[in-house]
Amino acid sequence: MAGSASGLSARRARGRAAADPLLWLALAAALPVWAVIAWWRPLADPAWPLALPATFALLVLVYPVVEELVFRGALQGALLSRAWGRRRWGPVSLANGLTTAAFVSLHLLYQPWAWALAVVAPSLVFGYFRERHGSVWTPIVLHVTYNAGFFWLFGVGEEFV
Repeated sequence: MAGSASGLSARRARGRAAADPLLWLALAAALPVWAVIAWWRPLADPAWPLALPATFALLVLVYPVVEELVFRGALQGALLSRAWGRRRWGPVSLANGLTTAAFVSLHLLYQPWAWALAVVAPSLVFGYFRERHGSVWTPIVLHVTYNAGFFWLFGVGEEFV
């Protein structure tokens, strides 16, 4: 009985997220960002994922899911369980800010500093929606979408593998 109640609750949460205009705006925001990036980075052959499907799957599915479960699920969730973690500056909680700092630090380990710093804004967006919807599913959808478009359009440079 409890399983069906939690399943119903999860379905309702997904329904609320799907009806959230801010979520749709966050998804659509990727398009102009990719257009701006195209000024600095050439477009890749659009068929490249067919040549490297495992690489594409890692970048688009595996890494985003694992990162969101660790950062937004475990870390941000733990920080939100503390009163000080829920302190806010506008739409950004301290938990989101600290999680974003950790997320950027991870990216600094394997990307040039400019690319690592470029994940600040998306990370804050992912954290915002984690809190707004009380779930990691929304940040996972955003992260997968952002990565899918980015890597499909721009390919895999040495800084991303």
